[in-house]
Amino acid sequence: MGKTYERIDGRLRTFIEEQHIFFTATSPLDADGTVNLSPKGVSGSFAVVDERTVAYLDFAGSTAETVAHLRENGRITLMWCAFQGPPNIVRVHGRGEPVFRDDPRFPALLGHFPSVDPASHGLRAIIVVTAELIRDSCGYGVPFMAYDEDRSLHADRFRREDDASLSAYFGKKEHIATSIDGLPGLPLPLPALPAAPAG
Repeated sequence: MGKTYERIDGRLRTFIEEQHIFFTATSPLDADGTVNLSPKGVSGSFAVVDERTVAYLDFAGSTAETVAHLRENGRITLMWCAFQGPPNIVRVHGRGEPVFRDDPRFPALLGHFPSVDPASHGLRAIIVVTAELIRDSCGYGVPFMAYDEDRSLHADRFRREDDASLSAYFGKKEHIATSIDGLPGLPLPLPALPAAPAG
């Protein structure tokens, strides 16, 4: 049976942090708009900030639907599935915000991801989610699948870019600055990537 949690701690936090992939779902307010569902899976790119707040790194890609939807309405759901071990599914429903490179909060948030070189992945923003509803469910229908390793292709592709060339790359993509449904997406040009605070 599913259970509702007041906070992300203990066994729940351990489960979330051990998963190698999670999924994000967002949508525009327009009932005819495009619902977006994205997998996220670079090791070290997710963090539990506190008992009600999580964050993940938003890397370079061919669209910016999540960013656009969060800028419009803030609604987001994150989901983790147990592909190994006891079956389980955890969903965090909440309010999300893209924190961009020029936001004063960005350097401190970046400090939550010490094992990831943001320049290697074309980091665009940090998505911060405040949990409003935290639930799990049985996960009996989720298959067993083994994790081998992260793919190196994303880092191999984007570590060649600097801030200027990354902005130029995004500028050529149809749905980076504007979403599929015409909503404001990633603000361009991309500000310089600040360094994480020392220590």
